[in-house]
Amino acid sequence: MANGVPSSPPTLILPLPVGEGRGEGGQATPTTILALLAIIVGGIWVWNHLDFDTQDFVVDEVVPILFLIVAVVLLSWTTLHKIRQRQHRNQRRAMLIQQFSREQAPGKRFTLATELIELNRYQLAGLEPIAPAMAEVFIATFRRSPGDKQHRIRGMAASSLGVVQHRESIPLLMKALDDDHAYVRGCAALALGRMRATEAKARLEHVMKEDWDQTVRSRSREAVERMQ
Repeated sequence: MANGVPSSPPTLILPLPVGEGRGEGGQATPTTILALLAIIVGGIWVWNHLDFDTQDFVVDEVVPILFLIVAVVLLSWTTLHKIRQRQHRNQRRAMLIQQFSREQAPGKRFTLATELIELNRYQLAGLEPIAPAMAEVFIATFRRSPGDKQHRIRGMAASSLGVVQHRESIPLLMKALDDDHAYVRGCAALALGRMRATEAKARLEHVMKEDWDQTVRSRSREAVERMQ
């Protein structure tokens, strides 16, 4: 404190991390550029000093082998990466299923259920054991969320019922086609299409012609096409 005025705390300035072989702003350093140029120039010089037979051998024999090796390496890496992703997704799904089964709070159960559906890429496979319980959560959430401000929650609940293939909710989804909010109507049409609910086909055909919202009409048309 000087002259009765409190001094501001000292500012700690940390150095920004710089990538290896790069300068500030992530740009390549002159050393890296010179090294690349040297490699390119050296390669051209070596190639120009090879005799024609050697050049033909490299082009005809060596290059195809190198391409094959690179292709095999890339294919192997891609396959391993997909396997690891699948394993990670299955582990994450198993953990979320356990959390969902233990959770009692309705709001958290809804969040876990929607997270499971997104993680499972909107497919039922792997969620069959808890699908009925998830459907109960979606129906309860849909009914507890009236009004325009809750339209996204209602829409998520409606479309999720189609993912878990809960056919007992078809009457509820058909009624949702009259919802005041277009988002909910579109999600209801999406769910009915996912379940291929032929009993709702006539209603969807009416909506795809008469609804004022283009997205709702498109969703209804897609749903009807799934039933063909």
